[in-house]
Amino acid sequence: MLQRDRFIDGLRALAILGVVSGHWLVGALVATPAGGLRIDSPMRSLQWLHPATWLLQMLGLFFLVGGYTAAQGLRRARGRGETDTQWVRRRLWRIGRPVVAAAVILAVALAVLSLSGLEAGTVRTTVVLFLQPLWFMGVYAVITALTPYALVLDRIGGLRVVLACAAAVAVVDLMRFGPDAEPAAVGYLSVLPAWFFAYQLGVSWSAGRVGPRVAAGLLAGGVATFVVLLAVLDYPVSIVSVPGSVRSNSNPPSLMVPALAAIQAGAALLLRHRIERLLRRPRVWAVVTVLNLSAMSVFCWHQVALVGVSEVARRLGTLPGLGDAPVSGGWVAARLAWYPVLGLVLAGIVVLVRRFEHPAPVPIESRAGRAARV
Repeated sequence: MLQRDRFIDGLRALAILGVVSGHWLVGALVATPAGGLRIDSPMRSLQWLHPATWLLQMLGLFFLVGGYTAAQGLRRARGRGETDTQWVRRRLWRIGRPVVAAAVILAVALAVLSLSGLEAGTVRTTVVLFLQPLWFMGVYAVITALTPYALVLDRIGGLRVVLACAAAVAVVDLMRFGPDAEPAAVGYLSVLPAWFFAYQLGVSWSAGRVGPRVAAGLLAGGVATFVVLLAVLDYPVSIVSVPGSVRSNSNPPSLMVPALAAIQAGAALLLRHRIERLLRRPRVWAVVTVLNLSAMSVFCWHQVALVGVSEVARRLGTLPGLGDAPVSGGWVAARLAWYPVLGLVLAGIVVLVRRFEHPAPVPIESRAGRAARV
């Protein structure tokens, strides 16, 4: 059995915590008298909250770790005689099964609850919030399927391929925001290169191309790009979409996404030894281990946990941080105070569904079996 890489697992756990914490912070569910819960966001009213998204949006680290582990895994699979197609199929099976299971379970549960009197507004809110994180799952699955090509690109171009991804996003941004702006839909051309940036960086890292000097360059280049985009080119401050805003850094992704990923990757790699010392603490490592073993379940169900707690609170009366409008710092403080409750509810759900996280392996026909049929 392969020994766990604590640094890799620590970065993955940090990214998961960032996603969950961020969604719970920016996702306000306002209670309505008769229609259940409707979606709102404190980002609409509280502009001082926008810079917090720089710390909470850590998907760049998730793609970085994904590229690293996928490249390592594919190389080991090839060493065992497994084909690239077999490896991709097995990898996608691991990603897709928890998502399909969650969709089926939630569909049945909502149908039963609707017949029991659950308001249509709450049902609609649950479906929307469940589907929102799945864009990430879809992009991640597509990029994972491209791992064999990522290894080829790394062998041919090394870190130049990573820079080319960022350059492609910059070109799309120029088309979106330049003097001769194209229709808004053109921005979605940046989805693949924006997230492939960090994934390809992880592939290069696995090949030994990302040392301390490269990490320092990533941090410095990312910070410089970030400052220019914000101070000179007037990009939105929030890295996530703000309701009512004309421009968005995440839907579709702008150059801010790979810039932030470069900052986070560079900083994490430079702090590797300190992070590894922290991960030697038993309690910290226990949390990291649990999050890694249940990563997909946490992604699939964390928004459902928020809706469930908010719906119970709505039936008890409007409670600060759950059913009231997110228009003040008091709402933010109250929402943060609910995090332990949300965490416990999510943990309970994960205990029930995490068996779908580690399914039986997809049968891979052996060479001997194929030869026997021939």
